[in-house]
Parts: sequence; structure tokens; C-alpha cells
Amino acid sequence: MNWTPYIKGFSAFLKLERSLSENSIEAYNRDVIKLIQFLDYHQLDLQPSDIKLEVLQDFLKWINQLGMSARSQARIISGLRTFFKYLLLENIIRTNPAELLESPRTGSTLPDTLNVDEIGKLFDAIDLSSTEGERNKTMLEFLYGCGLRVSEMTNLKISDVRFNDGFISVIGKGNKQRLVPAGEGALRQLQVYIHQVRCHINIQKGQEDYIFLNNRGKKLSRVMVFYIIKNLAEKAGIRKTISPHTFRHSFATHLIEGGADLRAVQEMLGHASITTTEIYTHLDRDYLRSNILQYHPRSRGQ
Repeated sequence: MNWTPYIKGFSAFLKLERSLSENSIEAYNRDVIKLIQFLDYHQLDLQPSDIKLEVLQDFLKWINQLGMSARSQARIISGLRTFFKYLLLENIIRTNPAELLESPRTGSTLPDTLNVDEIGKLFDAIDLSSTEGERNKTMLEFLYGCGLRVSEMTNLKISDVRFNDGFISVIGKGNKQRLVPAGEGALRQLQVYIHQVRCHINIQKGQEDYIFLNNRGKKLSRVMVFYIIKNLAEKAGIRKTISPHTFRHSFATHLIEGGADLRAVQEMLGHASITTTEIYTHLDRDYLRSNILQYHPRSRGQ
């Protein structure tokens, strides 16, 4: 079973016909790869032309049993529908098996947030006596203190941090750069991690500028971040289903509930570029930073 030619063709289609970004193309490909992993796991030697609706329904049951949320399942279904539409256009298949595939109901429920006490419990659950403890504390300070996406955090570099100004430069979705205010607590914790822990790691060539490293001296992976947070939640006795994105949502929720300007929060999250959109009033850096320092629960550190 070799689906590589189909994925390459699909990628070219998304780039040339849909004009999608590399990140979006990778996301679509990951949806198809999950289906391939399902086929491999169940030892089903099938080509795309062999896939029937029943196979896709079994695949959905499988990812549901793995604990994937309804929202994530819906996204994967959307990706598979696009993939099989491409195959149909290219006459690789005669019928689209994903056409009648039903998405799970996602509703309009907002993702779980953590209250300030729960955030505190997660920080308290970190074992600072371990070599990873200071790194994990720094990681949470930036996820919650700056509202970063997990990929933005793992790709963060030392050269992106402006210690004197109190800002970090972040590359977000669509390869767009934005400046995000960092609270004193996060910056102070970063200094501790860099000068007391990270300096003792045997850093691999090409990884020298990445802030968050694993024990082998390589950039920390997204999967490892999910694993770390899951373990911390268990230690802290938090029953909610949380992920790195929970900290981002909590960051925005706590700021807005505390009275921060919604426009400032939107820019800090990178939801819209106010430099190119007339809907938003230009907000200078001092104003953004004052919103963080005034309204964020951990802006002054603990």
C-alpha cells in the first residue's frame, strides 16, 4: 500500500488550485495520513480506489475510541472530503466515498477554560527539582502568560525575545509575524531556565536558538507538550480535558473578564492583523503591554 503519489498530487492541487499556505496543506495531509495509519493498524491493504463509505465509518469509530474530540473529528472529515474530491476530479476514483460521511455534532460549546486557582495548581504540580521542571514552568508561563499557540511556543527562539522592551516576536498562522507583550514573571522565569538549566544541555547543531529543548538537545515537539500538560493535570487533580490550547483560551478569557480591551486581546492572539484591516484601530505597543500588565493574573510573576 503506497499512497505517497496521491498525497503529492493532492498537495500540488491544494497549492496550485486552492492557493493554500504550506501550513494548511500540511494540515490536510495529516488528515489523510491518519486514515493511512488506520489502514496500516488494521492491516488493510487498500488503495484510494478501494475505499468505501463503510471503511471511512469504521475509521471514524476508531478515532472516536481514541478520544478525539467531535471538533477534531469534523475537521478530519472535512479534510478527507477534500482529498476524495481531488481524486474524483483526477479520475483516480469513480465515486466519492466521503460524500455521505456524516460529521459529529460539534455544537457551539466553548472549550474548557481553567480558572486562576486551577492555573496555580498546575504550576504547583511542576517538579522544580527535576531537570525538566524549570523548562516546563517556563513553557506554561508563555502558553498562559502570552496566549501562544503550541506551535508558536515550540518554534520560539532566543533571538525572538526582546528582554529590554518586554516583547516576544511570534510567527503565527499564515507566516504572519506579531509582537506579543511578555509579563515580568514569564521573562524572569525564562532567564532562570536559560542561565541555570538550558546552558547545561548538549544542544544539537542547528537547534542552538530554539528556547525549549528536550533532553537530547533538540527542539521540543508538539506531542511532548501535550504529554507534559496531561501529566501535570493528573498530578494537580484537574478533571477537565485540557490541552496547550486551553491555556491560550484561558489567557484571553481572563484578560477580557478582567477588563482588558477586546481589540488588544485580538491583536495579541493574532486573530487579525490590524495593520492591514481597517476594522481595528491601531494600538501602539505601550497600550498592548499595559493591557497585559494591568489585567493578566500572572503579569507580575509569582
